[in-house]
Amino acid sequence: MYEVNAPPAGVAAALPVDERFMTLALEQAAGGLGRTAPNPPVGCVIVQGDELVGRGFHPRAGEPHAEVFALQGAGERARGATAYVTLEPCSHHGRTPPCADALIAAGVRRVVVAALDPNPLVAGRGVQRLREAGIEVTVGVLEAQAERQQAGFRSLIVRGRPWVVAKYAMTLDGKVAALREGNGAVSGPQAREHTMRWRDELDAIAVGSGTLGLDDPALTTRGVPGGRDPRPVVFDRRAASRPQARAWRDGAVLVTTPDSDASAHEAAGITVLRAGTPADALSGLAGLGVSSMLLEGGPTLLSAFLAQGLVDEVRVFVSTKLLGAGLSPLTAPARPMHEAQELHEVTVEPLGPDVLITGLLHDIPRV
Repeated sequence: MYEVNAPPAGVAAALPVDERFMTLALEQAAGGLGRTAPNPPVGCVIVQGDELVGRGFHPRAGEPHAEVFALQGAGERARGATAYVTLEPCSHHGRTPPCADALIAAGVRRVVVAALDPNPLVAGRGVQRLREAGIEVTVGVLEAQAERQQAGFRSLIVRGRPWVVAKYAMTLDGKVAALREGNGAVSGPQAREHTMRWRDELDAIAVGSGTLGLDDPALTTRGVPGGRDPRPVVFDRRAASRPQARAWRDGAVLVTTPDSDASAHEAAGITVLRAGTPADALSGLAGLGVSSMLLEGGPTLLSAFLAQGLVDEVRVFVSTKLLGAGLSPLTAPARPMHEAQELHEVTVEPLGPDVLITGLLHDIPRV
């Protein structure tokens, strides 16, 4: 969802100047993935002539925005320079002053913007403010890549719910687990490395009560330098899961029905979100500042989200193993072939003994 596939150095040098420096700004923005919600991940670089003189990214909500850090790095060399920003500079006072005003005060000559901000408080006003100050503004450089990186923020602003990424691993004959316990992992080490990186980059990770009871997963990020753990979200209609399970760490959320007894979880300090449907649950999670969620298991939960059209992106590892009898990734819904959901923007990537297939079910929300 958020990955920026930077071209090799030789290829990058051959790109048009604006695309080359916007690629660097997107790489900067990646430093804030999974850490900025409900704000977007944003990167900025300042270029004087053909020299990079300042860079920065937004580290977390409440702290300075990317433009501020980049301008601090550039100092006086920002005057007459070009600023490359992955999202339209803000033009309103929030927790921090407007970035459009900071760019104007620094005396930059030109601002290149990847994507406009869908937030109604900005939505073109930042670009207008810059142009009114006599600054040349170019919009739309690497726009698609920026919008993909900002998918969670855009979903939160436009739809009022997190961007949902469904992830699972299956054998070549379509099984996610053997019928008996203790038979090992479906996918290999490269797939697990990708999964841990996604956990680091997304706000929350969701599982159902069946997965929690069977595996007692920690739902943490491991092996990622500087990594952070996503917020655990457990869907448990009857609130029957043990409050002592490993997933119940600080910030964990129990999603349960309005009439369930979750007093034991509340007593344990677990946030309880009561929702009648998965869509209601996503709205509630948005209210908690969750902009993106990795849906990891199991088949019942994944099927419920797919049935209601709530999965935005799919990432599936297909191993070269043949299992025979086993657990399928989906339990429902059954539909004729002509009604099958089809991915777009599909990628296929070999990963050691596995193949990673990714694609979108929904377009990324725009302005």
